[in-house]
Amino acid sequence: MGFVVLALFLTAAIVMMSRSQWQLGNRVDLGALISLALRYGVGLILLAMLISVTANSLVVIAAGHRGIVFNRLSGIRQKSLGEGFNFVMPLIEQVYQMEVRVQKDSYDAEAASKDLQMVHAKVALNYHPDPEAVPRVFQEVGTQYSERVIQPAIQEAVKATTARFTAEELVTKREEVKRLIRELVDKQISPFNIRVNELYITDFDFSRQYTEAIEAKQIAEQQALKAKRDLDRIRIEAEQKVATARAEADSLRMQKEAITPQLIQLRQVETQKLAIEKWNGQMPSVILGSGATPLLDLSSLSPRFK
Repeated sequence: MGFVVLALFLTAAIVMMSRSQWQLGNRVDLGALISLALRYGVGLILLAMLISVTANSLVVIAAGHRGIVFNRLSGIRQKSLGEGFNFVMPLIEQVYQMEVRVQKDSYDAEAASKDLQMVHAKVALNYHPDPEAVPRVFQEVGTQYSERVIQPAIQEAVKATTARFTAEELVTKREEVKRLIRELVDKQISPFNIRVNELYITDFDFSRQYTEAIEAKQIAEQQALKAKRDLDRIRIEAEQKVATARAEADSLRMQKEAITPQLIQLRQVETQKLAIEKWNGQMPSVILGSGATPLLDLSSLSPRFK
């Protein structure tokens, strides 16, 4: 339509520029004016219509998208258009574009665990429509397949999987829970030609009462572990003391068994020899024995014997 208006505008401009051909002084030659307008107007309008038809028949499909062709006579064409330039029938066919790249959406789900604990799960899903089946997706679901198909599937999968595990197992067996949820989601959305790339459990939230109970349990377990470690340390220290005392007793026993009369006599001889080596030539004032007997100092009595 825009090209036709432009053609009419150009026709009027050409006619005005050719005023000398249809205006004779103050008189207008109506026949010449109409002939001139038809000569240029029809050609320009036909050219404009040709350009408009050509432009409407050329469609550019963006990267990462597919084109769905709706024919006003036969409906959705089951073969999609690829990226780049494509030609369609103007006025009869209309093209809608659908993204087939990997998309990501996050979903919230509420469920009850096997031990009847309320669980709030947050799930992130990477998915994409099957590029070869986008006409069916568009025809059966439309472009809002995330809200119409994926979200209900996530809700159902989370509820069904969570009910098989206790609240504690949802944390300790996170990978298994994730695998089961993904399998259920893929099973429910694959008939709609939507493919799952990856599923992530980004968060598990429990009720405040359950969280406090878990924290109290962890504190009790830590205290019990500390008490056990202290008890083990005391037991090991006691065993070490017993082993040390036993070793000392064994050493004393071995030393006692090693003492013989010959060894005692040898030690006495060694002691006497050592005493002789250290004697300074003076007589001792006391003789050691069964009783300590002082010796007389004969040097003080020596004048009397002179």
